[in-house]
Amino acid sequence: MRILVTNDDGISAAGIQALWHELSKIAEVIVVAPDVERSATSQSITVHSPIRVDSYCFDNPRICGWRIGGTPADCVKIGLEALMTQPPDIVVSGINHGPNLGTDVLYSGTVSAAIEGALHGIPAIAVSLDAGDKYDFKPAAEFTSKLVQNMANRSLPPNTLLNVNVPALSTTQIKGVAVTKLGVRQYENSFEARQDPRGRMYYWMGGNVMDTENDNDSDIVAVKMSKISVTPIHFDLTNYSIMNLVQSWNL
Repeated sequence: MRILVTNDDGISAAGIQALWHELSKIAEVIVVAPDVERSATSQSITVHSPIRVDSYCFDNPRICGWRIGGTPADCVKIGLEALMTQPPDIVVSGINHGPNLGTDVLYSGTVSAAIEGALHGIPAIAVSLDAGDKYDFKPAAEFTSKLVQNMANRSLPPNTLLNVNVPALSTTQIKGVAVTKLGVRQYENSFEARQDPRGRMYYWMGGNVMDTENDNDSDIVAVKMSKISVTPIHFDLTNYSIMNLVQSWNL
């Protein structure tokens, strides 16, 4: 088995190293990841500047890959279309330091990298850890390895990926796995006006997650209940249920 591993936290992040350590026990792992953190880049790609590529080895000399001066989506595109001589059997993006739950997937660089794999017709998984100050990526890496092996002889429908969120708990504290739907995440955003040394105005965005009510079968509730959430995501955004309604407008 051949696995393309990427992320949005950057190639030197602890999460991608934990993922490589675990997945390399079951497969050939090819790392193609951003040179620096590229969180919240969504599906953006680099089209107006060159994409720098160089080899990179972690502290462990056995872990080597390509360091990409672009977005997570760039990493998967250039990995599949330029750097790899053979396509992978699966694309795994993560492990993200922080959750990618509910509507946050629309902004997530972690999820976008997995989407790019699915766009190329390759099974894909996005993995995130609901981490605070204290965290251990090992339980998430071990679960991802089991999930990859489970998917080895199965197939997902076209344009579909799995979005996985793991509570920041030990393996013995995790209370099972739930197959979920996307919940709703809302933020109380704030924009602080500042001036740079030349007197030009800029804004710095911050914000906190609001306590929003979600259905019991949502990914948000599952993680709150100390369960691993696995959400199948289909990125056809068409709202088929109102196509006839819009047609009736006689546009």
